[in-house]
Formats: sequence, structure tokens, C-alpha cells
Amino acid sequence: MKVLVLIPSYNTGRILPQTVANVLAQWPEVWVVIDGSTDGSTALLDPLKQNHPGLRVIVIEKNGGKGAAVLHGIKLADEAGYTHVLTIDADGQHPAEDIPHFLKLSKEHPEAALMGCPVFGPEAPQLRVQGRKLSNGWTNIETLNWGIPDSLFGMRLYPIPALIKAFRGTLWARRFDYDTEIAVRLAWQGVPMKAVPTKVRYLTAEEGGVSQFRYFRDNTLLTWMHARLLIGFFWRLPYLLLRGRNPLKS
Repeated sequence: MKVLVLIPSYNTGRILPQTVANVLAQWPEVWVVIDGSTDGSTALLDPLKQNHPGLRVIVIEKNGGKGAAVLHGIKLADEAGYTHVLTIDADGQHPAEDIPHFLKLSKEHPEAALMGCPVFGPEAPQLRVQGRKLSNGWTNIETLNWGIPDSLFGMRLYPIPALIKAFRGTLWARRFDYDTEIAVRLAWQGVPMKAVPTKVRYLTAEEGGVSQFRYFRDNTLLTWMHARLLIGFFWRLPYLLLRGRNPLKS
């Protein structure tokens, strides 16, 4: 196994170098994909690059979305010989101290997608906490309850070949729909999934917290996504009924 930590970033500002530094303290091989950022965040990583040879910053000139940034990064990672990728959001919500736990589990289950399952603190916006339950319910239907712990959580460890195959199955999953659609398509492939409880922290604006979520735009995108996935589910239903359950579902 050769594991890379991949951090897609769009206009995350001053929280980005802090996030990257926290990750580097846990794992030396880290790539950051700057997805058309216009806030000067790329330059903020220069001091870290001087002392961390495993840190690579990849700049995409035009913003294409989170999924597009991850796809760009994993194609390069695959060419470089990496077998697995751990994705972490750039906004400081995901705990870098959980990286060793993900890596330990990946050695035990190299064929599996390790899916972070959020453990929310009291500061978590209830609109976000409750709203994701609807998306999770739809993904359970679309996969015959294969075992996607959370359809929207971004801290996950994937086998790169399975992730690339999932991307090849759709022209979508390039923006906010990425986390959910990729999870469903991995389930359709029969990729085992294991839930990894993971604490989530929502930072305040004073702490540098940012959010690119736009309620109307992104919920419209998710609604269209689930409509497409539901059609795909019925097309695959005979196969899904014959396949059996996720061997790692807890």
C-alpha cells in the first residue's frame, strides 16, 4: 500500500495552512489541489513546502468543483504509484489526529472504502445535521442499504482504482454532488465500506471557518443527482438483489 492524503481547496484562506500543517504532523505525503482559488491561499503554503518535501501543491486555474479537484488529484496520484487516497476537507472540520486510525484500518481492509461517519458537536448547525438525514435515506434506497455511513462526509479513505472507476461511470460528481454520488457508485461496484466514527468541528468565522455551501444551488444539485441515481438503481436492481450485503457493514 502507498497512501496519499489529498486536500481539495477553494478559497479557504488562512485556515488552509493550519489544516495542512495539522495533516503533515500525522502523515508526510500530502497533496493540496487548489481549485481555481482567488484568495491568495496558494502563497500561504510556501513556508510549509520549504520544510516538507512530501507536500505538493497542484494549482487548477479555473474552479471546477470539489469532485473535479479530487479527480484531477487521484489521476496524478495513480500515475505516481499511490494505491490509496485519504481525502480531507481544507476548512478544518476534519480531525487530522484521526489519520493514523484510518491508516491502521486500511491495512486491515485494503479492499475497502473507509467512510468517515460524523460525530457532531453542539456547535454544528442543526439545518446541516438534520438535512443530511434526507440524503442518507435516499442513498440507502439507491444501494439497497449497502452501508454508506454518511453520504455527505468528506473524510474518507478510498482504493484509488475503485475511485477512478466510479468517476468514469458518470459525467457528474464534479461539484457538491461528488461525495454522495461517488459513495453510491462505489456501492454499486460492490466495494466494501466500513464506518469510521469521526468527530466534526464547525469553526466560527473568527477562527477562520468558511463554507462554500449554497443552500438553494447545492440542494437543487443534490435533488437532480438523486433523481439520476434512482433511475440507475432500478436499472441495476436485479444485480443488486443477487449480490448480497456489504461484508464490512457494522
